[in-house]
Amino acid sequence: MPLVMGVDSSTQSTKVELRDADDGTLVASGRAPHPPVHPPRSEQDPGAWWDALLAAAGAAGAAGATRAAGAARAAGAARTSDRTPRSVAAVSVSGQQHGMVLIDGHGQVLRPAKLWNDTESAPQAADLVEQLGAGTWASATGSVPLAAFTITKLAWLAAHEPDRLDSIGAVLLPHDYLTYRLTGRLVTDRGDASGTGYFATSEDRWLPALLERFVGPGPWMERLPEVLAPTAVAGLVQADEPSDLLLTRQSIVGPGTGDNMAAALGIRLRPGELCMSLGTSGTVFAVSDQPVGDPTGTVAGFADATGRYLPLVCTLNATKVTAAVARLLGVSEAELSSLASSCGSGAGGLVLVPYFDGERTPNRPDAAGTIIGLRTDVSREQLARAAFEGVVCGLLDGLDALGAMVDVRDDHIVLVGGGARSAAYRQILADLSGRAVTVPDGAEHAAAGACVQAAAVLHDCPIEEIQRCWNLRVGTIVEPDPSVDRSAVRAAYAHAAAGRSHAG
Repeated sequence: MPLVMGVDSSTQSTKVELRDADDGTLVASGRAPHPPVHPPRSEQDPGAWWDALLAAAGAAGAAGATRAAGAARAAGAARTSDRTPRSVAAVSVSGQQHGMVLIDGHGQVLRPAKLWNDTESAPQAADLVEQLGAGTWASATGSVPLAAFTITKLAWLAAHEPDRLDSIGAVLLPHDYLTYRLTGRLVTDRGDASGTGYFATSEDRWLPALLERFVGPGPWMERLPEVLAPTAVAGLVQADEPSDLLLTRQSIVGPGTGDNMAAALGIRLRPGELCMSLGTSGTVFAVSDQPVGDPTGTVAGFADATGRYLPLVCTLNATKVTAAVARLLGVSEAELSSLASSCGSGAGGLVLVPYFDGERTPNRPDAAGTIIGLRTDVSREQLARAAFEGVVCGLLDGLDALGAMVDVRDDHIVLVGGGARSAAYRQILADLSGRAVTVPDGAEHAAAGACVQAAAVLHDCPIEEIQRCWNLRVGTIVEPDPSVDRSAVRAAYAHAAAGRSHAG
């Protein structure tokens, strides 16, 4: 049976999944870390992503071979299963959104990639909005530029490293770079392109005039990758030693997409359904049949990876906040989850505003976290609870903004990302939203979504057909506790966050 590979190149690591192309059965997986980053300057060498992809694919191959050998022994067979990962027929890459990857005309990286959570371009973002107006940006691109967006990073480059501009051969997103390393082609997809700040989301086309105005003159259209259709073939594998990636020269490469767009594919998110992702950042998004343009900048009017749209709200701080509190308390993140679960809602009046690395929603790139309500009898359980509640409350503010612009269901939320494995995050989200929380099985939903896209490209069929054939929505349902006074908890958080904003 043919296998497909899905890659998720996130901020912290690369994850790889190998799945049966026909029924979606997970055959093997692997993971490899990326260099850590620490905003406000958050940069990584794109070569490290390629090295991590090689390592993660190798781990997946070893795991798959071990599994196949065990299955063969159990069956008394003389050979391994036909699902042994020796020839992957198709691969697609999902990646962290927004980052600025610059290569020269020979494909060599010009400088470390500025990532989505690099906030050094905050002054440029403010200047862009002031010059053109938030409403004009929202109408033209679907979003109002923040420091996360690629166009602000290019404007930063023009201000701080202008000598590099003439050397640019192509401006790529992180997933584009890995697709380029696989195929030798400069391509992207509409979903990830919609987060650059120079793409007309409702028209599926680049806006080079914005780059001319805010970055400088140049042959910008020649520097931008071709935008492929959702199931178009990006090319065949051209990488050296493709067997190191479990691929061959006949392996097909899909267009790839951004990580949030891939996660939507991996959980078969339907129009009007809400998804929340808890990773390094926190996001809440929904699939929409109509484009969205929010002049306040709270809701980013992204495109998705199917031809629809993916309006999204992103906070800069999510699981890194609870990880930091776990470190301060000297416990594991699992132990922190247990501490939080043992404390009543409201954390005894303790409120944590989680702007640890600055914040994107609200747009406060220079902010820091605060704790309100500390008393001498404060407990570890209260601090743990306040950390989880602060992250969730910030995202629920985003959900409110999203719901004001898009018709969304009010009965459940699909929860994905690394934080979805935490019992505390699951229950607190259910309690404070008043919605049932569905946690799909599996841990790497963006990688699974990349597998879905790869299978659709391989079979030359609509993505929805693959999603119907694969059982993607089996999982755990967590119901809200009706005794929790969610209004009180959210009001206390709103008061603390407003005070933090007023304090500057």
